[in-house]
Amino acid sequence: MLQEERLQRLRSILSSLRQIKTNRIATDLGVSRETVRRDVLELEALGELRRVHGGVIATGPEPEPPIDERLNVRLREKRRIAGVAAKLPSPGDTLFLDGGSTTVLALAEEIASLSGLTIITNSFDVALKLAAADGKGQPRHHVIMLGGQLGSGIAATYGESTVAEIYRHFTDWAFLSPVGIHPKYGATSYAHNEAAVARAMAQRAKRTVILADHSKIGQVSRIGFCLMEEIDTLIVDKKASTHPVFADLKAVSNNVLLA
Repeated sequence: MLQEERLQRLRSILSSLRQIKTNRIATDLGVSRETVRRDVLELEALGELRRVHGGVIATGPEPEPPIDERLNVRLREKRRIAGVAAKLPSPGDTLFLDGGSTTVLALAEEIASLSGLTIITNSFDVALKLAAADGKGQPRHHVIMLGGQLGSGIAATYGESTVAEIYRHFTDWAFLSPVGIHPKYGATSYAHNEAAVARAMAQRAKRTVILADHSKIGQVSRIGFCLMEEIDTLIVDKKASTHPVFADLKAVSNNVLLA
């Protein structure tokens, strides 16, 4: 088993148990205690767990606050990121936009002033912003709302049927916003259902664009959905350039744009 697969399985165990003995980790993963020790040190360096006598305790990220609480946090940076992202698609292009992200909502506001795009989204807020008519009563864009189960606390759809519907489409772009972006682990999310949607969108798009303000740089959340080599463009605000891992991000990224 590759280390990255082991780390993701260990993250999954810790997300539910929060505390686990070293012997249990070795048994569950089918590896030696020495391998467990190396993996634990790796996650401890990332701040995701803390070693205690005989085992480990999860210290990794708490769930994101509700989107209503995030709407006005780093709003200036998010708008700048969205402004850069909105210049990428051309009329006639088809876009995936995921849900639950204030940065993607800011992008929807920018795109609303354009025309001639097809937008496929699981976000009710994004769909409503982009389905608005122009001054002549004509829709500016063609908007497709993905079906599925309603997410808890987020006006968006998730689940197996949502993912299955995503796989019916091929798009020119996927614009996604993670909980964290890390040079080694790529784009990660806290919730399994959000990560599943983002992963499917990235896989069905010709180009994947990650939108991340500086607070997400160097962060690793529970579920990975897109490795750095799978990201075509990473858009961050200028404050991100002062982060210790920014140089590493640029080294492994196809294209990094500062907003």
